[in-house]
Amino acid sequence: MRSWQVFQASEVLREVEETTPRPVGGEVVVSVSHCGLCHSDITLWKGVFDMGDKKVSIDSIGMKHPLTLGHEILGTVAAIGPDVTDVKVGERRLVYPWLGCGECETCRAGRENLCMQGRPLGMRRPGGFGSHVVVPASRYLIDTGDLDPALAATYACSGLTAYSAIAKAMPARSDEAIVVVGAGGLGLSGIVILKALGHENIVVVDVSEEKLKTAMGAGAHKAVLSTGEDVTKKIVDAVGRPVRTIIDFVNNSETVAFSFPALARGGRIIMVGMFGGQFTIPTMRMAQGGLSLIGSITGSLQELRDLVDLARTGRLAAIPYEAVPKSEINDAMARLHKGAVKGRIVLQEDIA
Repeated sequence: MRSWQVFQASEVLREVEETTPRPVGGEVVVSVSHCGLCHSDITLWKGVFDMGDKKVSIDSIGMKHPLTLGHEILGTVAAIGPDVTDVKVGERRLVYPWLGCGECETCRAGRENLCMQGRPLGMRRPGGFGSHVVVPASRYLIDTGDLDPALAATYACSGLTAYSAIAKAMPARSDEAIVVVGAGGLGLSGIVILKALGHENIVVVDVSEEKLKTAMGAGAHKAVLSTGEDVTKKIVDAVGRPVRTIIDFVNNSETVAFSFPALARGGRIIMVGMFGGQFTIPTMRMAQGGLSLIGSITGSLQELRDLVDLARTGRLAAIPYEAVPKSEINDAMARLHKGAVKGRIVLQEDIA
C-alpha cells in the first residue's frame, strides 16, 4: 500500500510504500477511493493547536510523527477479519472515523467522538491519506447507496460536524433566523443541511464576498460581509433583531467578539471551528441574558447514519467540491492552507 505521510511539521508530505495490512478478528480493511481534505488536516500538518492563551504541540499530547492524516474516508471493502459477517469484500462504504475506546460511559452512550481516550482515524490511527485503512469493527461502515462517492466522503467530517451543530440549535422555527459564521466547506455544509431540513431564514457571515456569493447560491437567504467596523450591527440589522442562534464554523477571537454582542436574551453560540483564539466573557451578561456558549465537535455514529439517510432522500444539495488525484496532495494542502478553495477538495486514488 501507499501512504502520504507527515514526517516533520509543515514540511511536504512524503509518499511511502508499506505492507498492506491484514485484518484480524472483527477488523475490516478498506481500500480508500476518496478522502476529503479538511482544515484540521492543515492544523495537524502544522503540528500546533492554538488554545488562545498558549500553543500546544501535537507531540506533547502523544501524536508522534510520521502521521498518516485524512479522516473523510470512503472506499471499498478489501478484506475482512474472520469475525465479520455483515459486510462483504467489494462493497462500497463510508467510514465513521471518530473512534473511541468503546468501553467508557461516553462510548456506551453512543458518543465516541467525545471519548477521552479516543483514537480517531487520520489522527491517532493511520487515515485516508493511505491507500488502505484498518477499521476496527464493521459497525463503523455506512452504506451510501448510489450517492456520489466523492461528495459522500465529505459527510464523515464536514457534513457530520455541521449536522451535529445544527442538531444542537434545535428546536427552532423554520422562519427563525439562524446565523452561520463562515462560508467555507463547513459553513456551506451547514447551509445545505438547514435547507434540507426546511429552514427558511439563514444568514451567512464571511470576510470574502466571493464566498458569500457561493453561500447565497447554496441557499442562504441573507449575507453579511464581516469586514470593516461594527460587524455586530450588520448582523443584527440583517436579522432585524438580536439573534437567538449563531453557529460559528470559524470560531476565532474575531468571530466570537462580533457574535457575542449580537445575541438576544436566551441566545446561544454553537462554537464549531478550530481556528483558535480567546475571548473574555462578561459573566454578568451571561447570567442576566440567559446566554449559552456550546462547544460542538464532529458528531456521533448515529448522527452520521442519519445524515446519510437524509442525503439518500435526495433533499440534501451538493456543496461545491473539487476531486483531485491523491498524488497531488501537497498542492491541494497548500491551496487549502492559503484559503484558495471553494467548498471542499476531495482526494481520489490515481487511476493507473
